[in-house]
Amino acid sequence: MLTDELKKKLVIFQNNEITEAVIYEKLAAVVRDENNKSVLKKIAADEKKHYHNLKKLSRVEVGVNKWKVWKFYLLSRVLGLTFGIKLMENAEERAQEAYASVYDVIPELKLIKEEEEAHEKALIDMLNEDRLKYVGSVVLGLNDALVELTGALAGFTLALQEPKLVATAGFITGIAASFSMAASEYLSTKSEQTDKSPIRASLYTGLAYIFTVLFLIFPYLVLANPIASLGWTLCHATIIILFFTFYTAIAMDLPFRKRFAEMIGISFSVAGFSFIVGFFVKKFIGLE
Repeated sequence: MLTDELKKKLVIFQNNEITEAVIYEKLAAVVRDENNKSVLKKIAADEKKHYHNLKKLSRVEVGVNKWKVWKFYLLSRVLGLTFGIKLMENAEERAQEAYASVYDVIPELKLIKEEEEAHEKALIDMLNEDRLKYVGSVVLGLNDALVELTGALAGFTLALQEPKLVATAGFITGIAASFSMAASEYLSTKSEQTDKSPIRASLYTGLAYIFTVLFLIFPYLVLANPIASLGWTLCHATIIILFFTFYTAIAMDLPFRKRFAEMIGISFSVAGFSFIVGFFVKKFIGLE
């Protein structure tokens, strides 16, 4: 006989399963790749099976969480199928830790769930998302822009002491570097002879670089104090590193904290060194 508390936990499981089944069905209806469509349909069918297995135990009919459906559907459409699905599955794994007592009362349920989750992970790993092929190109553009431009802006800030002038110098430096990086990525991808398009790879690298440049020089266009502008720029750099490290950690199953700490350490160390260089340039060349 199930207690009321145990039944509530089973109902929460049911709600997760039927909600995710609807999410997978909605995504399967809009993806073009036939392999991905097939995988998503299989996962949706599995989720429905999980739901009905739980329903036999709880004897309760459960509705769909519409907010969760639209949240993960839109995330998957905007940020990519793999990212949205893995983020959802990670959230489900964390939530299930709170319901361990269910497995103590119904041990066979734990075995069933483990088998089903292993099957789902195998299916998710089968997803073939085109945009993930070019994550390396985006990382190249972002990383280079963050390291190079935060350093350049830090040096320009102390040497030039005029925000608009720093923004102009940073913009010219960044745009020139973005074309250089895009050209290098084109030649590198072409020589690798992979299934990646050299043109698309170079575009991803160049656009990522330009976006980062604009985001980093923005504070110098709106603030009159160069040191305050540099501080705001470093905040922008942190935001970019945080977002993209989180994205790649989820989509590509990479360690988040280590990669975030490395990128922050490199970018800020270069900025600090360049700031010191700017001090000596100003002191010995006599810039005013």
